[in-house]
Amino acid sequence: MTESYAIVTNDLTKNFGSVRAVNKLNLKIPYGKTYGLLGPNGAGKTTTIRMLNAIISNTSGNASVGGYDLLTQNEDIRRICGFLPESPGLYSKLTAKEFLEFIGELYYLPKDVISARIDELLELFDLEGRENDLLEGYSRGMKQKVCLCAALIQDPEIIFLDEPTSNLDPAAARMVKNLISELAKKADKTIFICTHLLDSAERLCDIIGIIVDGKLEIEGTPQDIIESVGAKNLEEAYLKITGASHLDDLLAWREENSIKHEVKNKKQRKKKRKNKDSR
Repeated sequence: MTESYAIVTNDLTKNFGSVRAVNKLNLKIPYGKTYGLLGPNGAGKTTTIRMLNAIISNTSGNASVGGYDLLTQNEDIRRICGFLPESPGLYSKLTAKEFLEFIGELYYLPKDVISARIDELLELFDLEGRENDLLEGYSRGMKQKVCLCAALIQDPEIIFLDEPTSNLDPAAARMVKNLISELAKKADKTIFICTHLLDSAERLCDIIGIIVDGKLEIEGTPQDIIESVGAKNLEEAYLKITGASHLDDLLAWREENSIKHEVKNKKQRKKKRKNKDSR
């Protein structure tokens, strides 16, 4: 392992029974960069992010996160990382403030630090005035904001975000995107994002990896990836890399069947005219 990179994986692999969710993944992500992992549903993105946060164990291979070994120093990894899961869990009978106090205590933060950071985060995410309301009364977007607060409360060195703008309205989503950009540029944070929003990935990410069926198919800057497949933008490049031929095949099948249907209709109309004339 090397400490010159924030995240390094060496043939990192995860099997669920006979299914290989992540297949010998090799990454080298420098400190202070924003990395975007893209791919279809079920490609292995969430499994990767959960392994790197020491939430689930890997089947084989290894990784280093923040200079700590995934196999032997997973507590240190959890201490320096913030994680927003795709489907975060909340204690609905707690208030937002109580929940964030609980998360801060899990990181052994001093009470005065927890209080100050909660105030800052609630203001940042426009949740002031609702901090003493039970989470069960929050909208999905407000719950997402609270989960983002929880991911940032210990001021982590490395931040993992799995679909960070999910459930947010356009204004809140823009604020989160701007926050990600500011954290990377001004606070020198390393950010690892899983997202389906290709325009956001193209704008926010220094490096992008595209994973398909657990295997990293391509990696590079957004522009490098676009140029490597002769695409106009990242969306077109993504579709080509992840199997746009399936879509082409589907459209070709549809066109072929449309032609067959039209030919059949013509024959039927011709037959009807012939029968009418014979009368």
